[in-house]
Amino acid sequence: MRILFVEEQIAYEPQGVMQLSSVLKEAGHEVELAVAAQEDPIQVARDFEPDMVGYSVMTGSQRYYFDLNLRIREALNGKQLFSVFGGPHPTFFPEMIEEPGVDGLCVGEGEGPIVDLANALGNGGLKPDIPNWWFKLDGEIVKNPVRPLVRDLGSLPHPDRELVYNKHEYLRNARIKHFMGSRGCPYQCTYCFNHAYYQIYKKERRGNQRPVESIIDEVNWVRSQWPLEHVFFIDDLFIIYDDWLEEFAEQWPRQVGLPFFCNVRADLLVRWPHKAELLARAGAYTVSMGIEAANDRIRTELLKRHMTREQIVQAGRLLRDVGINVTATNILGLPGSRLEDDIDTMRLNAEAKISYGQAFIFQPYPGTELGQYAQDNDFAVGSFDDISSISWDRSVLVFQEESEKRQVEHLQRWFAVGVEYPWLEPVIRRLIKLPHHPLIDKSYWFIHKLFKGYLLNRRVYATKFDPWQLFATAKHFFRMNA
Repeated sequence: MRILFVEEQIAYEPQGVMQLSSVLKEAGHEVELAVAAQEDPIQVARDFEPDMVGYSVMTGSQRYYFDLNLRIREALNGKQLFSVFGGPHPTFFPEMIEEPGVDGLCVGEGEGPIVDLANALGNGGLKPDIPNWWFKLDGEIVKNPVRPLVRDLGSLPHPDRELVYNKHEYLRNARIKHFMGSRGCPYQCTYCFNHAYYQIYKKERRGNQRPVESIIDEVNWVRSQWPLEHVFFIDDLFIIYDDWLEEFAEQWPRQVGLPFFCNVRADLLVRWPHKAELLARAGAYTVSMGIEAANDRIRTELLKRHMTREQIVQAGRLLRDVGINVTATNILGLPGSRLEDDIDTMRLNAEAKISYGQAFIFQPYPGTELGQYAQDNDFAVGSFDDISSISWDRSVLVFQEESEKRQVEHLQRWFAVGVEYPWLEPVIRRLIKLPHHPLIDKSYWFIHKLFKGYLLNRRVYATKFDPWQLFATAKHFFRMNA
């Protein structure tokens, strides 16, 4: 079988698509990738002549992929083509199988399901009872249950980086590359899909870690093939299991020795400070933790992040004391919050000594507990198509005053500046009162991008860029929506 994956754009290595490609190639299939931001995916499809085309879809991007899929099918002039969709949106909203041009969608993990489907189609016919798949066959919808999660992540082949690096010069040459050391998270933050995911995978362990040896093998293999100076682990939570972290802290410096980035959680670090020491011993250069909101009621009751303001401050300072930079994620414009709550969140980041405070504007993703809360309480209006696949530009929530909504949207652009320079708060308060206007919005976006790039280069990235590399990095990220 010839399988084509299509991505709208790529900011960093798409772990899911790379992993699917590796298991497909291991099973003897041929795989190609089209990146719409840098080439015409329709022409790639014409040249490659796939038997199957696949899309990984986030809520907010589904309409783009539905339309593109129809255009690809039309361009192939009646060639028998099987169109499949996977990722978060199909997993939580499989009713999208009704959309024109959607032949199948995968609910949950995709490695085993996509190989089973490719094998069946390659052997001359579709088997409609493949676990994890929903199919549309002769107007009828076939719904199959999910199979168990992959518990032994070390049994999977390494992700197929050549698929991406052969197409994407910037990622191929970047000295910072992204990896995953685990899947899943045991916590139930209301803005996250995890709690809904484990409603699909009932009785499954909430978090599976790759063997340390497997991670080290992959990183060392990547370093032998392409530039690599700083490893970014993009797992939801890197520090869950003590025995795993202890082994990692012992083996990583001896066998790899590269600085790395990972995600942590403030209350875990405060309860067990040795986790911060293990990260420092392993060579963590920067970590990120979710602060999300300073208001205690919003953080603990609305978001179900059961940690105190004091723990957040203590964790930030604890990490800085052991020599690790700390970034933080924050959510602005939450249901029922006010502008002053978001400004207080900016202050809390500064108090916790955050090296780079990143702010997102809340999007009420259906399928999440908080998205449902926003719908039930009339904070959100509209449909899937009104929700952005990114969380930087606009809020779709109903605010008490339209002027307050505008100020929250502008605050997202100035948030990191306010964390870095708290004394600028009076100036920021004036700047965010300006109206939305193309010149103002573009200027704020540009300032946000420049300051973000400055802090990433100074505080987050262990590798330092020469002028040409800095230009290439800036060009890459200025092309992204983020």
